[in-house]
Amino acid sequence: MGKRKSRAKPVANKKRVQKLDTVYTCPFCSHGQSVECEIDTKVMEGRVRCFICKESYATKITTLTEAIDIYSEWIDECIRVNQSDS
Repeated sequence: MGKRKSRAKPVANKKRVQKLDTVYTCPFCSHGQSVECEIDTKVMEGRVRCFICKESYATKITTLTEAIDIYSEWIDECIRVNQSDS
C-alpha cells in the first residue's frame, strides 16, 4: 500500500537582514571611511574616532545600541554645538 501525500506547505525563504556599516565619513575632515565606531559592553560606552583628524566622541550606550546610533548621536551633537555658537 502506498503512503498518503502530505499537504505540507513549502517553507518560505527568510528575508536576509542587511548588515549596517561600522565605518563612516568624518564630519570634520570629510574623509570617507575614516571614522570607526567601537562598542564596549563591559563599560557600557560607545566611542567614535576619526583616524585622520583624531576627532573623537564617547557616549553611554544600552544593550540595544548599534554603531550607527553612536555615529548619529555624534552628528546631532555637532549640529547642536554649531547652532549654540551662532
